[in-house]
Amino acid sequence: MKADVAVIGTGVMGSNLARNLARESGRRVAVYDRDVERAQNLAQDFPEADFLVAADPTDLAGKLNQPRVAILMVNAGGATDAAIGDLAEAFAPGDIIVDGGNSHFRDTIARGTRLEGTGIEFAGVGISGGEVGALLGPSLMVGGSETAWQRLRPLLDPIAAKVGDEVCVDHIGTDGAGHFVKMVHNGIEYADMQLISEAFTLLRDGLGMTPPEIAEVFADWNTGELESYLIEITADVLDHVDEATGRPFVDIVADAAKAKGTGAWTAQVGLDLGVSVPTIAEAVFSRSLSSAVDLRAQGLRLAGPRPVAESSSLSPDERAARIEEIGEALLLGKVMAYVQGFHEIAVGAAEHGWDIDLGALAGIWRAGCIIRARLLDRIVEAFDVPTPPENLLAADFVREVADRCQESLRTTVVEAIGHGIAVPGLSSTLAYFDGLRTEAGSAALIQAQRDRFGSHTYARTDRPGTFHTLWSGDRGEVEV
Repeated sequence: MKADVAVIGTGVMGSNLARNLARESGRRVAVYDRDVERAQNLAQDFPEADFLVAADPTDLAGKLNQPRVAILMVNAGGATDAAIGDLAEAFAPGDIIVDGGNSHFRDTIARGTRLEGTGIEFAGVGISGGEVGALLGPSLMVGGSETAWQRLRPLLDPIAAKVGDEVCVDHIGTDGAGHFVKMVHNGIEYADMQLISEAFTLLRDGLGMTPPEIAEVFADWNTGELESYLIEITADVLDHVDEATGRPFVDIVADAAKAKGTGAWTAQVGLDLGVSVPTIAEAVFSRSLSSAVDLRAQGLRLAGPRPVAESSSLSPDERAARIEEIGEALLLGKVMAYVQGFHEIAVGAAEHGWDIDLGALAGIWRAGCIIRARLLDRIVEAFDVPTPPENLLAADFVREVADRCQESLRTTVVEAIGHGIAVPGLSSTLAYFDGLRTEAGSAALIQAQRDRFGSHTYARTDRPGTFHTLWSGDRGEVEV
């Protein structure tokens, strides 16, 4: 008996996805890995999955029913290109190759273009949820042709996370659309994690709270508007005690955060598209700074205030009020990160000709993925109306949260700055927020400077057109 789908790459994500497919899809699964022994071990460890193990790409092709479907779960970059090349030689027109890794969407577009002449369909599927999601139900963002989507849907629907009767999988658009929105999803994730870590730092260094006490705060926040997977696991992490030392686990983890690139891609693509995503960008920069060991060692010699916990000088009511302020600042920061991410998706969709349904996208992020949160229910509701808002910022609930929480964000940032506590995520969010609501800021002077030194022209406020002042001449104005 042949298999209906193959998974190539049997690391943690690939093996868990293969097990999910075998358990939920009702289809037989073939597995292949360049390390054949690893694939064989997977089959031996989970005999109930009844995996077919392939020795090489040609053997894999022979073990699959036609038209074939193969899902790549290998490292982005050269490994993905090599796997696609191997499969392209063994597969036939009508077969589908799916890249389920964290590939750059531009690479996905290029790979699809290269395969066009072969008759082999190519789809880039963003998969979110980590190793647990891959096994129990991820959020799946499918990019590719409508034909590929209709072929893949019966395989993907059963394995995806679910919210009630709704499955967290959707066809996002053609070619690289799936990987594009997965990239931005991860950018929002970076921002969310940064904002959460800043809230922790404010509670600890600003209010003198212990990790177990802060865990209780996060657990309480997780019962309200801030409810999310990341808030939930933060409470769990902060409540965990290191077995070897008896110290809070967070205190024995080195203060240096790593990154896999998708957050940086989100910031870079935002720059390319002319979209402001400062909270996401600052989250990336903060991780980079955390790992700059030598630079930070020198920085310890710099002047400035040092955090001094205020817990002893605050009454219980004052401390509770400060905690509430920090929670409201965090909430507005998270909402603004979504505004930035959804704006980038909308502009990217227009740039690449993708028809992306923002409400449907928010819907498939409500379960399975890392940024799943109660806020996404409100985003779905905001777009599920006869006349959806033109952008997320125009949604009524966003304005309500902004009106209610902006003062807490200001107070929190000012308090942090006064005590020498770095809050780049919250600070950049506040600058973004104020930039949005400023009718006329500093850009007029910048554009005037650009015209003065580089003849870059400018628009006027009193009449249409593009103009240049003859700065080195009689300073008269000409219309370009």
